[in-house]
Amino acid sequence: MTDDDRPPVHALLQDGTTVCIRTPLPGDHESLHGLYEEMSPDNLRLRFFAASRRSAEMAADRACATPRPGYASLLAEAQGQVVGLAEYETGEDPDTAEISISVADGLHHRGVGTLLVEHLVSAARAAGIREFTADALSENHEVLRLFADLGLRTDRHFEGPEVRCTIALDEDETYLTAVDSRGRGADVASMEPLLRPDAVAVVGAGRRPESVGRALLHHLRAGGFTRRLFAVNPSVTSVLGVPSYPSIGALPAIPDLAVLAIPATALPDAAEECGKAGVRAPLVVTAGLDHDQARRLLDACRTYGMRLVGPNCLGVSNTDPELSLDATFAADHPRPGTAGVAVQSGGVGIALLDGLSRLGIGVSSFVSLGDKYDVSGNDMLQWWESDGITDLALLHLESFGNPRAFSRTARRVTRRMPVLTVDAGRTDAGRRAAASHTAAAATLTMTRQSLFTHAGVTATRSVGELLETAALLHAQPLPAGSRVAIVTNAGGAGVLAADACAEAGLVLPPLTPQLTDDLLAVLPDGASVANPVDVTAAVSEEQLRECVDQVVRHPCVDAVLVALVPTAVATATGDDLVRALTAGPARRARPVAVIRLEQALPIELLPAADGGTIPSYAEPDAAAGALAHAARRAAWLTRPAGTVPELSDVDTERARTVAAAFLTAHPDGGWLDPRTCAELLACYGIPQCDWAWAETEDDAVIAAERLRGPDGRVVLKAHWPGLLHKTEQHAIHLDLQGDAQVRAAFRDFETRFAGLLTGVVVQPLAPRGTELFAGVVQDEVFGPLVLFGMGGTATEVLADHAARLAPLTDHDVHDLMTSPRCAPLLFGAHGSGAADLEGLEQVLLRLSRMAGDLPQLAETDFNPVLATRSAVSVLDARVRLLPRRTHNPYLRRLR
Repeated sequence: MTDDDRPPVHALLQDGTTVCIRTPLPGDHESLHGLYEEMSPDNLRLRFFAASRRSAEMAADRACATPRPGYASLLAEAQGQVVGLAEYETGEDPDTAEISISVADGLHHRGVGTLLVEHLVSAARAAGIREFTADALSENHEVLRLFADLGLRTDRHFEGPEVRCTIALDEDETYLTAVDSRGRGADVASMEPLLRPDAVAVVGAGRRPESVGRALLHHLRAGGFTRRLFAVNPSVTSVLGVPSYPSIGALPAIPDLAVLAIPATALPDAAEECGKAGVRAPLVVTAGLDHDQARRLLDACRTYGMRLVGPNCLGVSNTDPELSLDATFAADHPRPGTAGVAVQSGGVGIALLDGLSRLGIGVSSFVSLGDKYDVSGNDMLQWWESDGITDLALLHLESFGNPRAFSRTARRVTRRMPVLTVDAGRTDAGRRAAASHTAAAATLTMTRQSLFTHAGVTATRSVGELLETAALLHAQPLPAGSRVAIVTNAGGAGVLAADACAEAGLVLPPLTPQLTDDLLAVLPDGASVANPVDVTAAVSEEQLRECVDQVVRHPCVDAVLVALVPTAVATATGDDLVRALTAGPARRARPVAVIRLEQALPIELLPAADGGTIPSYAEPDAAAGALAHAARRAAWLTRPAGTVPELSDVDTERARTVAAAFLTAHPDGGWLDPRTCAELLACYGIPQCDWAWAETEDDAVIAAERLRGPDGRVVLKAHWPGLLHKTEQHAIHLDLQGDAQVRAAFRDFETRFAGLLTGVVVQPLAPRGTELFAGVVQDEVFGPLVLFGMGGTATEVLADHAARLAPLTDHDVHDLMTSPRCAPLLFGAHGSGAADLEGLEQVLLRLSRMAGDLPQLAETDFNPVLATRSAVSVLDARVRLLPRRTHNPYLRRLR
């Protein structure tokens, strides 16, 4: 990609303001020259080692010149003014480039230079540059600190008054963490005007009772917003007792937040007016924007550095009593609490606000993202991470702008608090994988689930399940594992609870003899102390309390479910039995949840004597499902992050050359022929079955003679561009013996596939083993996804696959190999002997590396991959390349 091809992007400075980062154009010469002309003599000297105006002119000439190999530059622009420039140029060594940075006077210490360097580092990596060098005066502390704080390995060499800095451009975890930290600070600062505004204006608040603008103004006023509130309506001077002004520009104070409830046709001009007036955040509830209106709205927000929520949204809320901001048109005000909520659907938002308020969990802040032009779930996660209030994050996201950045942020945040989501769109008909080949197993659902698994996000299937799980995570400690004990006063309820636990993947362990003896000593006659523990209908409040306490304390149990049914013969009433649990502490050593089949609401939080709560469910499935989610979260938190293993015998540069050569010959992309495919796999050391290419009958016979194994049998596979399923096309002949059978098979292909056939692949007949499938789908939004599972002709019928996002860590590979139902076959089930597990790990890791190195790799199918006790090899490989640009998902930029 050339500099001219690099599209402009917008990104946040440390104070939350927005700049545009783009390649300089010839028309920028005057602005760039002005950047230097306005510098003080001291800053010019630090930049050019002399206060030379001539050097400044030459720098502007260089940046605006015709693009040339080895040179790249990026400028930062704020509201049409150039505020910084960074550039690099290679010398004799194409792997090394010299970098220089200039920042406008008055904008130092706001992160302009650092942001430019981050983007220039990304561009340099894409160009194959591995190292930056820079010369600076030793008194130029600002630029030296910039290099030192980047997170990249930097060496300094002092030469008199000058310092020679050498910066390695390797992207490692240290650098990504430093970028994360800078991005988090900038992002939170940009959200302050939205969620902690000092003044709010509602544009479009009218007299009509059904007006959305009026409803928003009423909600703000009735919710007790503690700061300045205005209405904007040229027809009135007051709305609901709030002073009204004819325009944003006529307001007596500049509002941080402008709520726009006006027709779509008026939105772009209103946003422009907001920007010119100094508004920092527009909230757009209006729906139905056409393409031009949407573009102009977002352009105005980017030009003036405003963060946009919406359009087509319910609004925002912050329940901090010092603010009491409720800029929504929901029916009720949310109850203050500790759950952060971000949704795309207004209806889902209302349901979550109502549910959290009813449960008593309450809400810290709420943002209805709507069509999500700008502010996203990623922004909200970073806000909640920093607000000092939120301890539970709930998301409903129908789309992802930057899934890799979301995954990285969520992975960090969810170590501090539970992050829950509704996995919406599981049956979306527009699935990204084509239905014509095995990689169709990578549905959008699998991709999203892989993202959530990697990030540690708790993904539920409905709003109800989300609330049920949130209640448990809010009220109870995490279980140490998946072992559950059930205590019930009715055998049937215990059976239902046991079934629910088993179906949720929980385990009901047998209780130890000592525990059963202790329980029999306190329970009524006739009690059963297996698991479930049936305390009988005659149990008293004291007996039930003692039973539960003993079970909770026992080390063989990770969680306790108490299933209670009111009966006419009980010595204690239903309320008494509940009190047996709530009279003591709500949070015991292990989580406790209640099942009450007669309960009217699906989930309630029962208040306990110590001020805490215990979750109570109307359905055993809901209780078991919530516990299973909690157990998975606990397991994720204890699991190390994993590392991406180093691989030997990988030739990335050669692989990129192979891909580039193919796309030069096939500009629209396509499936690789067998020879090019084998060459690409060889670049990554992926083992392949011996094979030969034959275009004539005689060539096939010669190849077969060379490749025959001890049993003398070979396989012929027909090939032509676009052939995917050889078995369905009857384009494969197995178990061929002797020259005559090889010739007959070749002639059969020539006859049936006349006009299509370009050649055949000859292979020895493979030994017995387990047939597996490994593949990659490069999703344009999510990036590369690695799939693994059962292979052979039944792979699509059985759909026995697991998936993980690349790059794979050592833990990801283990998960891939153990998740499919066919996994026991690899580990020697039924005495068959384990497959070459290390070899299989290497195939998956190398496939992952190939997908990460080559963004042009659209999809890959290895089917079958033959796993035997001694080796793993790919018997059939298909690779499709498409012309695609390198995309850095971790580069700081707005949507």
